[in-house]
Formats: sequence, C-alpha cells, structure tokens
Amino acid sequence: MRVFRGHARPVTDPVVLAIGNFDGLHLGHAALIRRLAEVAAQTGLTPMVLTFEPHPREFFAPASAPARLTTLREKLELLSESGVAQTMICPFRAPFAALTAEAFIDVVLVRGCQVRHVIVGDDFRFGQGRKGDFALLQAAGEHLGFTAEAMGSVTIDGERVSSSAVRAALAAGDMEHATRLLGRPYMMDGQVAHGDKIGRQLGFATANIRIKHNPLPMTGVFAVQVAGLGDRLLPGVANLGVRPTVGGTRPLLEVHLFDFDRDIYGAHISVRFVHKLRDEQRFPNFDALKAQIAADAAAARAYFKL
Repeated sequence: MRVFRGHARPVTDPVVLAIGNFDGLHLGHAALIRRLAEVAAQTGLTPMVLTFEPHPREFFAPASAPARLTTLREKLELLSESGVAQTMICPFRAPFAALTAEAFIDVVLVRGCQVRHVIVGDDFRFGQGRKGDFALLQAAGEHLGFTAEAMGSVTIDGERVSSSAVRAALAAGDMEHATRLLGRPYMMDGQVAHGDKIGRQLGFATANIRIKHNPLPMTGVFAVQVAGLGDRLLPGVANLGVRPTVGGTRPLLEVHLFDFDRDIYGAHISVRFVHKLRDEQRFPNFDALKAQIAADAAAARAYFKL
C-alpha cells in the first residue's frame, strides 16, 4: 500500500476516495472499504482512503479523548490487508483544523486527492466547526467534478456498529462481542522487548510489548492468540495494564505462550484477545501473585482445551 503523508503533494492519478477515522477498522469500516473497491472496479479509478492523525478528538480535547483502538501502524496494516491501494494521512493540527468545509473540499479533496467519487459514513462532518455535511459535499461535487455517496450504518442484532460500541465492549470485558463488531478478535501489535525478567522469577516467562495505546481501551488478564511467530496462531495468556503488584506505572502487554521456548526478542507480533479471564489487581506479595498467574494460565489452557 502506498502512503501519502499530508495533502501538499497531490496524488498522481484520480481516485475514488473513502474518508474516515477508521479507528479499530470494524465491520462498518469494512463495508465502506468494500464499497470503495466496488466503485474502483466499476470506474477504473484507484481506491484510496483518507484518514487523520491524531484522531480529531485527541486534538480538540486530549484530556477527554476516547481510548485509541488502533495505533497508526495497526490501522495502516489493517487497511492494507483490506485491499486499500493508497492511504493519505492528514496531520490533524491547528492549520488543518482551521480549514473551512469549502477549503477542505477544494484543497484536500480536489487538489490533493484528484477525487472523482467520494464515499463517507452517514455521520460524517468536516471542516472548521464541523460545519460541512453530506449535502454540502454533494453540492460542491456538482460544481467541482466529483460525485458523492453516504453509506448507511451497519447493525448487528439492532446495534449500530461503531468505534464507540467496540470501546464499550472492550471496557466491559466482553471480547466475544467486540469480535462480533470487528469481524475478528481485537488485536494489539508491537515489538518484543527486554523486560525486568519478573515473569521468569514467577515461573512464567513472558514476551513484553511496550504499547502506544494511552489511555488503554481495556485492562486485565486475557486468553490470547499470537500471530507473527510462524504459520499458525499460538495460544497463551496475557496481562494488559500497569502491573500494580510490582510497582509498574507504564502500560505494558505481557504474554506467556504455552509450550513455547524460543528467543523472540525484537520480533513484531500481533496479540489477539479472545476471552477475558479477570480484571488486573494488586496482590499482597509475590507468592499470591505467582499463585494467581498459575490459576490464570490454567484457566486460559482450559478455554483453549489444551
């Protein structure tokens, strides 16, 4: 997938464009991307996604912004796996936020993207003060040479699929419902780094992954599957949080893989959260922590029927 950083350098060929934050890349986003591919095939235009970094709510209200479901790298990987040929990342900073809706259409869509057809979600708003809506986009296209369409919401059992719904499922510890909304298990990617070796002292060696999701969309202990270490998913148990018993302060993902003994430092892996076992908690001493970790591992093995 080709990635454009900003709109200052125009794309080389006209595109059909899907616009959105695409946080989590859930089933609603997947429907948008499928429609993007359909129109691209019908018109012969290059399919392209326009997204923003950081999330606009992180720019306007960082203290109350929602937990990020995907880092930028994770989002780009998921878009590429979905068949998107090109992605433009617009840096959401003060100059970009100050663009009027009309300027956004002219400068970003027409000049930067050479858009011929644009697809947005049914709740898409844009431009300074969120004054731009689908009606404005459609009317502008009639004068500037592009067409526009708005996708309806995707629902599951009457619930609208959205990033907010995914966050709610994760926060509630309902990994199975998050999987239904996403169309796949919720995942976090990262590089395996050296840690403090506490896991080995407790009898459970872990792959330590420093993650960039802050705030975390969830914490706790989970049954997980790990991709990136071969041609199959590896089962394990993971703790996601700050490790209060050992005085941790930074978010860390620790994964213990079952029946696995390889040096994987430096490997980039993807951790899929399939079932929550319990909340993260503080234990009075190492012995209590060690006993609980053994119980967690046994519970995860039972979940996977190992």
